[in-house]
Amino acid sequence: EVEEKLFFNRYLVDSGRPHIEVRPHEVPSKALLSMTKLCPAGCYSLNDNGQVEVAPDGCLECGTCRIVCAKTADIVWEYPRGGFGVLFKFG
Repeated sequence: EVEEKLFFNRYLVDSGRPHIEVRPHEVPSKALLSMTKLCPAGCYSLNDNGQVEVAPDGCLECGTCRIVCAKTADIVWEYPRGGFGVLFKFG
């Protein structure tokens, strides 16, 4: 399963400096809402207020959110600083 395969990846968190941020919003756009289903690492979720949040720990840096939210500019995305982010391992 996907979860088992994701287990082989490691993520070095750059605490206090996330590489993805969701811009403040009252009502999420369709693009931002779709990220709760499309993100392969499951980093996006809805909070109790109906707003989309991101937990970048575990992000695969695949760029799906950058493409989906490009027109709406709902997120700020940049590569993690050197040495941080996803560390791919293969079994």
